[in-house]
Parts: sequence; structure tokens; C-alpha cells
Amino acid sequence: MLTSIVGINWGDEGKGRMVDLLSKDFDIVCRYQGGNNAGHTVINERGKFILNLLPSGILRDGVVCVMGPGMVIDIKHLAGEMKRLRDAGIKISPENLKISDRAVITMPYNVQQDCLEEERLADKKFGSTKRGIAPVYADKYLKKSFRMGELLNMDRLAKRVPDIVEWKNLTIVNAYGSTPVKTEEMMEYFKEYGEPLKDYICDTGLYLNNAAKEGKKIMFEAQLGALRDIDFGIYPYTSSSSTIAAYAPIGAGVPNLKLTKTIGIMKAYSSCVGEGPFAAEYFGEKAEKLRNAGGEYGAATGRPRRVGPFDVVASKYGIRCQGADEIALTKLDILSGHEELEVCVGYELDGKVLTEFPFTDVLDDCKPVFKKVKGWNKDISNCRKKEDLPKEALDYIRFIEESCECKIRYVSVGAERDAYIEMY
Repeated sequence: MLTSIVGINWGDEGKGRMVDLLSKDFDIVCRYQGGNNAGHTVINERGKFILNLLPSGILRDGVVCVMGPGMVIDIKHLAGEMKRLRDAGIKISPENLKISDRAVITMPYNVQQDCLEEERLADKKFGSTKRGIAPVYADKYLKKSFRMGELLNMDRLAKRVPDIVEWKNLTIVNAYGSTPVKTEEMMEYFKEYGEPLKDYICDTGLYLNNAAKEGKKIMFEAQLGALRDIDFGIYPYTSSSSTIAAYAPIGAGVPNLKLTKTIGIMKAYSSCVGEGPFAAEYFGEKAEKLRNAGGEYGAATGRPRRVGPFDVVASKYGIRCQGADEIALTKLDILSGHEELEVCVGYELDGKVLTEFPFTDVLDDCKPVFKKVKGWNKDISNCRKKEDLPKEALDYIRFIEESCECKIRYVSVGAERDAYIEMY
């Protein structure tokens, strides 16, 4: 069984929480794209954990975690993340963590370049996390990057570094007028943070292929959501990788394997971190109330997230892009205590109501069309069965299900591992 866990919207939907929950039924969890530019927050009996690079399955004993070739890995950040987890009593060893030799290394100058470009753009900035993601993916496709497998032969790596540094300085120094990159410092970076990872680096494609032949259950964990995908998202306000489920086997290193199931994750309302069009956005007191109730602050950056009601138009599109077979709806408990709730059911553009997600360029001119539905006053955080939910909450779930044309299987009513309801 090969299952992909993906985001339906702008990211921050609660994928880490669902991966942590569902990983009990899997042997392997694999991250297949992105870097440390987003955070998965997981709360379980061991505490609260924010994971930027490591797959969320690392918190499950007996689960092997894989960092696939589609990822970009900041080895300094990874070292810090591994230390924090070990300090919290989480076991991390080459037996339960395997890093692809083909994954690309995020370099300090990628972070430097990311910050310089956001500063240059000023009020036209993309809202980057300034973690070097766009520059490192650009380097990858320019064939000017370093890969994890190169850390296994430092002498050979040392011969490549001067030429890459000279090339990168054409941009860092000549274009931005910033401090030049130095070869010696890059080699020190590789040695300090790369050397301790050598035993974890391997051909993860071969490992996963063999695991699939043995009948092991593999979960693919995505970062961000469909609307941040480089091809199908709100370009250019996207990530620089493919967040789509169909890319999972490729980014994991097993393009020959086919997915069995795709589970899409979406919130019971909308949230968006960073810049770009967000048609259903709330503002002022309305936004602040929802943001505070949901704790909507970026796990990677701490930035306040933009928030709004559930968006049917964006969610239908995300479900289609992801090819979701079923949905996990998170944070339903946050909507408790309202007599009435709003749902965005369309976008008004030039006097017409759109029910299909349009091309990015017109999104800024779209106005949300809201439909009011009944809310519920009951605290649902202790509900564990479908029958425990108030009628209005069930009606809300059914409304979303019918509007988005995809079955909702899981409903999260809290951040804790057991705070969920399986609907069927």
C-alpha cells in the first residue's frame, strides 16, 4: 500500500498531525519535496514538536523515515532539528532515518541570496520564508548544486566547490553587492554539518523499491498544499517544488511505483501564510478572532497567518489537483461557539460568479460570495464518535463534502493524537 498525505489548500492544513496519527498503520514515511520552509506541528503524549525537515513519522517507534531526492536539505538546520528531538527522547539512527544521496543541499549562500532578493523587492516581495528554497531549486535546475551523496567523498567534493563559489559570486557580489562567498567556509560547512550525516545517506530509491516488493506499507508526506505548487498554485506566490500527490513517487525516488490512495488534508476554515491572492480573506476583528482561536501562526516562521472562512472554490480545485480519494478535515473544534458560520461558495468577477478556480492573474479582482450556515455552541473537543457531534456540525461536514465532491473520512477536533473522529 502506497498512500500520499497532501495539502488541499495553501499549506498549514494539519498534515503533520494526520501523518502522526495515521503512521501507526505504516512501516515507512517519506518526505518527497521541499525543505525547511514549512513546519509540521505534532502534539502527542511525548510533547509538542515542530518538524521542518524530518518526516512526521519520526515520532513513531518502529517507523522508518525517508528524506527523498526531491527534497532540498539545509544540513545545519537538520543537525539542530535532530538534536532537539534527541533531547526530547526521540530515537534517531541510520536504522530509522534514511537520507537520499540524490537530495540537494541548501547552501548558506542560497539563504543569503533569498534574503537579498526579498530586500531588493521591498514592498513587492513574494513573502519568502528566507530559507533559501527558491535559490537552491534554481541551482538544482541550473545543474550548479551539491547533493547529499557528495558528502561521502570530501576529496572529490572539494574539487567542485571553487568553481561553484566563483559562479555564485557573480550574483552575490556583482548583482547584489553583498559579501562574497568563500570556498574555505563552504568546505567547513560541509565538514561540520555533513560529516555526522554520512551513515544516514543511501540510495533511498533502492530501499523503497525493496520495501514495496516485501509488501511494506509506505506513506508519502507532502509539504505545503496544492495552491503552493510550482505549476498549479498561485504562481509566483508558490513554493519552488511540486506539492502534488502525483509527484510523490518521483520525489521519493521510486517513479516506477504507483500510489494506492491519496488522502487530502484541509481545515474547516481557510488559512494562508505569506503573500499572494487569497479571495476569501477576513480582515480586522473578524480575522483576529479566528486567528487567535486557531493559533494561526506559522510553524516555520512564527508569522501570523491570514485567515478566512472555508473556501469551496479553492478546495474543489485543490482536491482535483491532488486527485484526493478522501479527506481529513482538521480544526473543526475551532469553529465551535458560533450561531452562524460563513462559507465562500463562489468568486464574483466582473459581475459574474465563478465556481471554478480561475487563473492567478484575476484572483486579486475576485470578491468572495458567502453563504451562511448554522453553527453550533457545543464544545466538540471531547467528541470521539460521529454520533457525539451536534447536528449542526454534522450538517456543516456534509455541506463541505457535497460542495467539494469528495468524502470526508477523518475529522480532527483537537491537536492531540486521539482527538479525531473516523466518519466511516
